[in-house]
Amino acid sequence: MSLYMIGDVQGCDSALARLLDEIAFSPSRDRLVLLGDLVNRGPESLAVIRRVRALGASAEALLGNHDLHLLAVAEGVRQPHRLDTVTDVLAAPEREALLDWLRQRPLALREQGVLMVHAGVLPRWTADQVLALAGEVQDVLRGPDWSAFLHQMYGNQPDRWDDALAGPARWRVIVNALTRLRLCTADGRMEFDTKDSQGADGAPPDFMPWFDVPGRATAEDTVAFGHWSTLGWLPDRPDLISLDTGCVWGGCLSAVRLGATPSERELIQVHCDQAQVPGR
Repeated sequence: MSLYMIGDVQGCDSALARLLDEIAFSPSRDRLVLLGDLVNRGPESLAVIRRVRALGASAEALLGNHDLHLLAVAEGVRQPHRLDTVTDVLAAPEREALLDWLRQRPLALREQGVLMVHAGVLPRWTADQVLALAGEVQDVLRGPDWSAFLHQMYGNQPDRWDDALAGPARWRVIVNALTRLRLCTADGRMEFDTKDSQGADGAPPDFMPWFDVPGRATAEDTVAFGHWSTLGWLPDRPDLISLDTGCVWGGCLSAVRLGATPSERELIQVHCDQAQVPGR
């Protein structure tokens, strides 16, 4: 059995289909984890969800910020953005079944020794804590009050972790870290004003990529993530598997087949048609 991870698809189903063909993915033999943002900005969000859902137990998808945005728009919590491309999902005859499937997805996984998230991990969190905290939010999203939580999910405060946090404020920090984080301070204060297109060089003073924080508790773990297309693939960081390579912007859709060691990892990519222009 091979374990493959795929970065941000963002509604680019034709690219996903070509990538699955390229890796000769077999649902009966292989395992697939998509690292979040199945939908939005690309032209085929509905087709992506249908394809991944149809793979059944052989595939799993993490929740990304765009996936949560789709749920929030569907529940009337957020208004559609002018660049959104999720109308096809909202108009689908099986809309409720698709949205129910989506909200059941995890926020973090660990398989074959790799910790998988959509965006980032706060410096104080161990891998075990990441999974436990993700589980708290997963329980809410899978429970009867999930729609009410979506009304309380958005906002940048609190901007750092505190073990004493409880309820919606606690869950908001967890969601922000796992689905939105790129930059933070050494003590874990998160920053969300710097855009992906500005890259790490655009970070405000005292802020740095979450994975460069000295003494990060997951420094001995391999962490796989997406969400940061301007990073691209990081070949010189065996502890990191960065898989958002800008498919929706005309880059590549990337998959990694895990091996027994970092040197045995295999990167497989397909080029994507540009669906949107960065910065617009």
